Amino acid sequence: MRRSLSQYLTVTGTYWGFTLSDGALRILVLFHFFKLGYSPFTLALLFLMYEVAGIIANLGGGWLATRFGIPRMLLLGIATQILGLLFLSCLDPTFGPFLSVIWVVVAQGIAGLAKDITKTASKSAIKVVKIDEGEGLFRWVAWFTGSKNVMKGVGFLLGGVMLTTMGFRGGLWLMAGLLGLLAVLVVFTLPSKLGAGVSSRTIKELFSKSSAVNTIALARIFLFGARDTWFVVALPVFLYANGWSFWEVGGFLALWTMLYGLVQGVAPAIIRITNASAISRSGTVGWAVALALALIGISVCMIVEMGVPVLITGLLVFGVFFAINSSLHSFLIVAYAGSKKAAEDIGFYYAANAAGRLAGTFLSGFLYHQGGLLACLAGSALFLVITALMVARLPKLKNISS
Repeated sequence: MRRSLSQYLTVTGTYWGFTLSDGALRILVLFHFFKLGYSPFTLALLFLMYEVAGIIANLGGGWLATRFGIPRMLLLGIATQILGLLFLSCLDPTFGPFLSVIWVVVAQGIAGLAKDITKTASKSAIKVVKIDEGEGLFRWVAWFTGSKNVMKGVGFLLGGVMLTTMGFRGGLWLMAGLLGLLAVLVVFTLPSKLGAGVSSRTIKELFSKSSAVNTIALARIFLFGARDTWFVVALPVFLYANGWSFWEVGGFLALWTMLYGLVQGVAPAIIRITNASAISRSGTVGWAVALALALIGISVCMIVEMGVPVLITGLLVFGVFFAINSSLHSFLIVAYAGSKKAAEDIGFYYAANAAGRLAGTFLSGFLYHQGGLLACLAGSALFLVITALMVARLPKLKNISS
């Protein structure tokens, strides 16, 4: 148990450091190119390759982690992020607009690969080190996931601080150096073959044979598609159009993300789970329905024009419900994943997560262009209803074979 806890803490600390750099990088890119005159929709397009790369990284990362071990995948993710940061730092102000966009899109693709390789390896480690099962496992997963999102919110703030104090290129170099120190930590503290097993030999095998994993993965697509349909483009553009400053918009996104992470971390205490079947069916469906109702309520407030303060309050409430749903889903995939191929199952699941973010990012710009923030909220509510229907099909945990 003591050794497992030490490995868990090492993986968690490594993932924290990586997540800080990931959040800071997004703000560095967003703020830097906003100051250069890029439109909000163009800024969103810069991040599409990030999500596409995430789908590829999750599928391939899970297979590689099973074949070569989780620590090696952590090192690969960190090294890839360092490469992306250094590549982006080579962006020359004399480049024309077209070349600059291509350069950033490629850099974001590299960052997307790095992020999801690291995430798949890190979350797979929770299953592999076998700290606890049942509700105890849920607590470990919830704390891991919640603390990661708090770190991402802190990363948003750090990105703004670095851009102000040391500039775009200086911030990139600092993060690359700190990630190098994390790589040294992984090399000297984790056994190289942790999580290694018999990997799938064909692409068909890579797609999970477990109906439970397939179902929760499909639900994840719609859950995160629902969030990003209003979060990525629509809300920042809407707030800016309503007189918010650049820093106020960025600050709210950081606050929302940190609140989301904090609630994720204490989700088990909120839910008071007493048995596994309550997680997989009635409990999880109930929280999904509550999330959809919260968003419908926000939409009604928008229709009757109750103002931006009411919208912001509603979105914070939505963040609480979303955090609980996300925490439940993160626990379920770890619980459903087979121990022998946990990394592959979890990688498949988070490929679905990235697919949801990709769909949400695109729909955020498209729906906002067609009908404003209200259209984005309506599309998000539809996705959440589908999420609840998918979760209702999950089997009881006791019926899952390893």
